[in-house]
Amino acid sequence: MYKKEKILIVEDEKGMNEILKILLDSEGYSVTSVFNGKDALNHIENEIYDIVITDIKMPGADGYTVLKKVKEVSPSTLVIMITAFGTNEDAVEAMKLGAYDYINKPFKVDEIRIVVNRAMEKRRLSREIELLREKIKTTYRLENIIGKSKKMQELMQALPKIAKSNSNVLITGESGSGKELVARAIHNLSNRADKQFVAINCATLPEGLLESELFGYMKGAFTGATQNKEGLFEIADGGSIFLDEIAEMPFSLQAKLLRFIETSTFRRLGSTSDIKVDVRIIAATNKDLKEEIREGRFREDLYYRLNVIPIRIPPLRERKEDIPLLVEHFLKTSGASNVRFSPDAMKRLLEYEWKGNVRELENVIERILLLTEREIILTEDLPPELLEPQRTDQTLPELTDAGIDLDKILEEIEIGYLKKALNLTSGVKTEAAKLLNLSFRSFRHRLAKYGISSFDED
Repeated sequence: MYKKEKILIVEDEKGMNEILKILLDSEGYSVTSVFNGKDALNHIENEIYDIVITDIKMPGADGYTVLKKVKEVSPSTLVIMITAFGTNEDAVEAMKLGAYDYINKPFKVDEIRIVVNRAMEKRRLSREIELLREKIKTTYRLENIIGKSKKMQELMQALPKIAKSNSNVLITGESGSGKELVARAIHNLSNRADKQFVAINCATLPEGLLESELFGYMKGAFTGATQNKEGLFEIADGGSIFLDEIAEMPFSLQAKLLRFIETSTFRRLGSTSDIKVDVRIIAATNKDLKEEIREGRFREDLYYRLNVIPIRIPPLRERKEDIPLLVEHFLKTSGASNVRFSPDAMKRLLEYEWKGNVRELENVIERILLLTEREIILTEDLPPELLEPQRTDQTLPELTDAGIDLDKILEEIEIGYLKKALNLTSGVKTEAAKLLNLSFRSFRHRLAKYGISSFDED
């Protein structure tokens, strides 16, 4: 891992400052030392530290001022105060203001080492707890990828080998086919599994906000930036980052991503210093990136940097033999293991085209369980769209000498699919956009265009 944990020392006594720096350097930390509070404030404004060790009594800006500034711009940073012997009131005041701990002068080297290492363990533990919370929400191990079809078996056999590599991965597949599930499986099977897996959808954020989420920012970098913030690449150091819908990343930001891939470095917005991290990139898209390159919307050099290990996830219609297994899995995870589908109902599931793939199937199962109490699901319990004949050329309006209003017909079709997508996803617009292979921005624009404001059962 490239990134060392960072400590800032603020001590006006030269000898003590040097002792602290030598000691903490020897412990393997990245140590910066300054001799007054004013210089400390400048460093705190421009860098995020894991720990700040500051004397309380200093000319100019004192330790209390330093402590308050740290808590203002980087609340997760731990502050250790150095106090003169016998001035316990200073220590009490510091703890009230949010200091992690304090040390009395004169102090022993071992005492400093113990306090700092204990504080750093607390920092690490806080990050690990966040990682565990994320993992508890959803477990994405290999056994959660369901499928007995040849294509899925080949994919599952390849994943452990892919996981052992540190090369970038590009996952392609239709919306709802399970791209994030595969990305998380790669991470959890890799030697990075004990570090962060960070996921972000590139289509849901405007360019400026997406850049600040990925790379972080410094206080004052833009209106509303009231404190320093780590970006997702920094949070994922040692782990993996999943860039979903990579085709939607703005062209200008693609250049910055390419620079990171080439150098493993980036800059926070508003900063002039580079940060080096070790992050594996797993990207995904439901679009043809070669077509996007031809249309000038995606960088060819970035494509080849991402597409080191390509993975294609087959759509559900190409592996229909997996549908019964998936249905059984969704029934089990919904606490309905006793529920079964009748042969006719299962036949309908097998015949349906599943444009929304596994996600659409999961939503249908959830919807059926909410509306049906019997243990045997019949054909009549299925949603109406599964009972309708699949659209063919014969279902199009008849074209006669009188002509047709093509714009009106296309508008009605578009409105119908917008509402149907919302129905299938219970009104979740980001998921509905994926079903229609639209970016979230484009989907939201179409809803506004036709005055569709919410989940619509019609």
